[in-house]
Amino acid sequence: MNDILHLDDKWIKASILGTIWASSEIVLGSFLHNLRVPFSGNILTAIGLVILISASYKWKENGLIWRAGIICALLKTMSPSAVIFGPMVAIFSEAILLEISIRILGRTIPGFMLGSILAMSWNLIQKVFNFIIFYGYNIVEVYTNLMQYAERQLGLQFDAVWTPLILLLFIYAIFGAFSAFVGIRTGKKIAGNPLPFHNLYLSNKTENSTKKINGFNHSGLWLGFNIILMAASLLLIGRINFSIWVVFVLAIATTWALRYKRALRQLVRPRLWIFFIIITMITAFVFTRLQAESKTLTDGFLIGVEMNLRAIVLIMGFTVLGTELYNPKIRAYFAESYFKQLPLALELSLESLPAMISNTPDLKTIIKNPTLFVHQIMAFADFRINEINKQSNFKQKIFIITAGIGQGKTTCIKTLVEKFQKENISVSGIYSSRILNNETPSGYNVVNISNGETSIFLRKKGDSSQKRIGNYYIFDEGLKAGNRALQNNNSRLIIIDEFGKLELSGKGWSDSIEQLIKTPKNHLILAVREDFVIQVVEKFLIPNAFILNVRKENCIDFYEIILNEIEF
Repeated sequence: MNDILHLDDKWIKASILGTIWASSEIVLGSFLHNLRVPFSGNILTAIGLVILISASYKWKENGLIWRAGIICALLKTMSPSAVIFGPMVAIFSEAILLEISIRILGRTIPGFMLGSILAMSWNLIQKVFNFIIFYGYNIVEVYTNLMQYAERQLGLQFDAVWTPLILLLFIYAIFGAFSAFVGIRTGKKIAGNPLPFHNLYLSNKTENSTKKINGFNHSGLWLGFNIILMAASLLLIGRINFSIWVVFVLAIATTWALRYKRALRQLVRPRLWIFFIIITMITAFVFTRLQAESKTLTDGFLIGVEMNLRAIVLIMGFTVLGTELYNPKIRAYFAESYFKQLPLALELSLESLPAMISNTPDLKTIIKNPTLFVHQIMAFADFRINEINKQSNFKQKIFIITAGIGQGKTTCIKTLVEKFQKENISVSGIYSSRILNNETPSGYNVVNISNGETSIFLRKKGDSSQKRIGNYYIFDEGLKAGNRALQNNNSRLIIIDEFGKLELSGKGWSDSIEQLIKTPKNHLILAVREDFVIQVVEKFLIPNAFILNVRKENCIDFYEIILNEIEF
């Protein structure tokens, strides 16, 4: 669980850089798209290019940019407005084009300029390909006939078919060159003027923007079946009776809508149906009025419907494939491949993302002072790298105090707490306080070591709505209080009493201990019943645990043993 600390330096930097890029995509992307700002995709690409080019003046490792592109593409899927494949392909392609240009021309002005122009131009190229993929070659005929019709109506003396695309490509190239200029200018400034990190921007950027697909039953069979359905619908188009094909497509869409909520959301967007109507009407007009071999109005209308149904299959299909690709087994496969560090880098990015989102200013601030923005995010990147390096140098020690039931584990814990506090050693965590009724245990309270706060945790009496462990009912009050005492804890030493049966079933303090081991910055003392020691060590992957048996050794000696192993 400490593997994240073994990421190489290049992947750590790529993770931070990709997170910075993704935070601008998630926060500003949602803002721009919701306001329907024209060329919003180009604005986001420009911000990403400025970040990448600026960072290239500080971090000069080859391969950093394409790695950051992968991280950003994966994180972008968490945006509430994201459709999986479109943004992923665009972001990764932009990173690859910039990386290739820099590899060929070096980290020079021509290298950055060419890479930025190519990356920005990719937006137009991908849009053209998307239209052809979604609507088929019929969309090319529609466009060509419309432009030829415009030529005749306007009396143009030149071929107007390619003119709009060439003009757009020129505009994109200018936009890309300007992005490179800002990135180069900003990069030169930050390279020679380091800025210490501090939170300049605090915002209420919603944490809901980092929602993942939870509770979904992934299936490799469904993944394969979905690919077959997509391929079959495209292969059968035009080869079987139109009405049969329509029924087949509607059956596919219904199946996907029932299993995948994200796919259903694609169908309820008003923009989809507005496009459906517009494309159908334009297609009917072109194929009945503008073609040399005119078709009937019904034929033109059916061609438009066919194009739109094809688009719906692909839009929903890419969404369902993206959902199934979240399968943990697929991610586990990557962990054993050439990209074996990618899951760890992504995990690091997920830890950094909330803080990065909170430090992403609004669009006005970025445009007004891009240098300050890049300064801030690069300072944050250095801050995170230093944090990670400190963690990697920290050698966590885990002590397990063990004995049978009622043989002194909690008493030993209390003794150690008193000695640590007396010596002003920072210690926190929880211990259990037994409740006796006529010398018979009737329950346990959980006690916060830091402040002495006591909360009800286990009782032999409860109601049917409560979860149970053995003869005891679990009270949420104590469970929440205990986890609060363990989480976000900066004490050098953390104690968890009565750790065992509940945690082995994934309950109790299970999540807290996993987090404490996963991001080690504290030493741990666990009180575990003898029967559960081996299971706890195996389940939570505790390396080289120090086993201290209360029955066999004097608890007073444990204090010296712990001090000898830990540097305070």
